[in-house]
Amino acid sequence: MSQPELEAARPRWRPGARWAWWVALLSRRETGEALALMRILTGVAVVLNMGTAIGFDMVDFIWIDQDHGGYRHLGGNWLIKALGGPVPGVVWPLVILTLCAGVTLTLGVLSRPSALIAAQGLLAVASINSHAKGSYDGLLINSLWILVFAQASATLSLGCRWRTGRWTSDASVAFWPRLLAITQIVIVYTSTGLHKLSMSWTPGGGFTALYYILQQPSWHRGDMTWVAWPGLYQLTQLGTAVTWVWEITFWMVAVTLYLRDDPQRAGRLRALVNKYDLRLVYVAIGVTLHSTVALLMVVGPFWWITLAYYPCLFHPRELRAFAASLRRRLVAG
Repeated sequence: MSQPELEAARPRWRPGARWAWWVALLSRRETGEALALMRILTGVAVVLNMGTAIGFDMVDFIWIDQDHGGYRHLGGNWLIKALGGPVPGVVWPLVILTLCAGVTLTLGVLSRPSALIAAQGLLAVASINSHAKGSYDGLLINSLWILVFAQASATLSLGCRWRTGRWTSDASVAFWPRLLAITQIVIVYTSTGLHKLSMSWTPGGGFTALYYILQQPSWHRGDMTWVAWPGLYQLTQLGTAVTWVWEITFWMVAVTLYLRDDPQRAGRLRALVNKYDLRLVYVAIGVTLHSTVALLMVVGPFWWITLAYYPCLFHPRELRAFAASLRRRLVAG
């Protein structure tokens, strides 16, 4: 090909071309399996968040003002103040309403209003007591906001069953909420890794972070002195190193998704990424790390809300292929 022909074939990123690319990207549609799985896991996280507080009889203690039976004077956001403050007649109905919204969201009934109610309820309750909130609250609320704008009950929902007579549907949904979810989880992991500035996370500190975290009574489920046994201590060092590197390089998942988006385009790196799916390695490490943390430490519904984003890392056709393969193996086995 001559030089003029090469120049003509080269993409020209003029402002109009950039705008057209964004319009095409955000106009994409696909089936709704990924967002449906995100909806289910997010709904379960909401139910666990409210349900555990009710089940362990902690609502009055942590979210009710001292004048009404709590342990300290509390505040709240605009909604709590408008309703009358952190008193039993405000907090309990809000907790129950949020719990019910989590249930209907999980089932896929009025999923958008359910996500909105759960987000506002959780945001209000989390604002009452700074001693009784975690970093996962913000991530859970962000997930709920994405679901407010997503058609997350198009399939795998009770709503789908009522509409079509089947639990699944091939109805298409907008792609951009899934793109938001991908962006969110990539930013969360990468920024978390970059904020691990303690020497204990690095070779200079001997990769001792996880060992010391497991010795903090506020986190562990029981006596963790056994972690110091030969072999197990080195395992915590390996876990620390893997966690740190995995988080600060999680942006590579976004690069992988971009390169795999159009496998027909030329390029050695694109061909390599399509042959070896690096995304699967990051997902496997993530599931292993979060499952181990949930087993050994008390971190609330953190396991559920982080893994709720994982289905969005896969195209619905990939999820369908995986489900079909799993069904074949179950039938054959």
